[in-house]
Amino acid sequence: MVISSLADSLVRGVESIGDSVSETFFEPVIRLGVTGLARSGKTVFITSLVANLLDRGRMPGLVAQQEGRISAAYLQPQPDDTVPRFDYENHLAALTGPEPHWPDSTRAVSELRLSFKARPSGLLSGLQGPRTIHLDIVDYPGEWLLDLALLDKSYEVWSQETLKRIANRTEATTFLSLAQGTDPAEKHDEPQAQSLAKAFASYLNAARDAGFYDCTPGRFLLPGDLAGSPVLTFAPLPVDGHGPRRSLHREMERRYEAYKSQVVKPFFRDHFARIDRQVVLVDALGAIHNGPQAVEDMRRAMADILAAFRPGRNAWLSQLLLGKRVERILFAATKADHLHHTQHPRLTNIMEALTREARDRASFAGAETAALSLASLRATTEEIRDHNGTELPCVRGTLLGSGKQAAFYPGDLPEDPSHLLGPARNGSDSWLGEDYGFMAFAPAHLTLRPGDGPPHIRLDRAAQFLIGDRL
Repeated sequence: MVISSLADSLVRGVESIGDSVSETFFEPVIRLGVTGLARSGKTVFITSLVANLLDRGRMPGLVAQQEGRISAAYLQPQPDDTVPRFDYENHLAALTGPEPHWPDSTRAVSELRLSFKARPSGLLSGLQGPRTIHLDIVDYPGEWLLDLALLDKSYEVWSQETLKRIANRTEATTFLSLAQGTDPAEKHDEPQAQSLAKAFASYLNAARDAGFYDCTPGRFLLPGDLAGSPVLTFAPLPVDGHGPRRSLHREMERRYEAYKSQVVKPFFRDHFARIDRQVVLVDALGAIHNGPQAVEDMRRAMADILAAFRPGRNAWLSQLLLGKRVERILFAATKADHLHHTQHPRLTNIMEALTREARDRASFAGAETAALSLASLRATTEEIRDHNGTELPCVRGTLLGSGKQAAFYPGDLPEDPSHLLGPARNGSDSWLGEDYGFMAFAPAHLTLRPGDGPPHIRLDRAAQFLIGDRL
């Protein structure tokens, strides 16, 4: 196995060298990873980003567009024949059709290639003609990214950490009762193992629906064609040390290790390790609405996500010798259109505070990081309403489900993010004296002018940070 692993690494190293030389001297390729946890809006972000890069009338913050250096942008077949194509056309039709609706969320890895014809900037702009630059967008579930942290944990450590973390969660009551009534040293019984795995998967789904973010292993939530397989038939148990042969403990440990080697490692090797730019989308407003525990859980998840990256600068020689490193990471709070624009700076400040630990670690390793608030597709309009003599900055949109128009005031976010992060770190059950509302809006009916992509908030600034230096 060791020799096979070394041989595989050497082959991939040679392939990486060939790709790096080709990209450096001929047509540069930017591999942009897009991820985020549940309900963060990954699919809408990619769809709107591609639409606005094809029709750039709403992208003044993208410097190459502002300077008129992009002469064309067009979609091409993605280079990886074994990876599903991101279903851009159907997702765009869902958002912009006569009955607009949100598209289905990310269920697996997908990819899309967008190619640009652009003139270089600076002194070379008058000496060279347009060159082709490829943008490969890789979409993958954030829950899979959190699985990378499992690679450094044994079954015993993972079990102990998981059981301690979920001990007081009501969503875990059924599973914890079953796990605590199980003797891991007993002989392995497959129906018992399946019952434990099923109860644990039910907890993970309930925890995700309740707003928790530490829902790993991620494939339990999105099993796909692995549903029912032994590699997804394990669960944390109260274990200590090494279990006896043929015991439930030993079999659970074997399957946990198989999950890491056969599911997590291939994802890292085939997709994640090749990314050099990354955006992490966060539904910060949803977490704030769910309370202090959800905010603290999200903060820890952001730190865990950053730990999975290999941030640093992508010098050409280091690419050849060591493989790619993520050189730019954007943390973006989505659904900014659920707030009046006067509160957007506060949402950005909260996002910066939530990701401070993660961004500091990345910056120390040499990566550039940024945090901002955005709306991939603007679904609301703004208005000021009078309430008991006070002017309230509201947003108006179509309510998801009922289809009715409504104006909504979510409450004032604090100017100082510590007013949120303090109670979250201290384990408070609720916000003292504050109530932050959240309302789900449907996409608005759109009438787009030729050359304009869908309306958004700061999507052009996000694009400039992520790919502007390469255009």
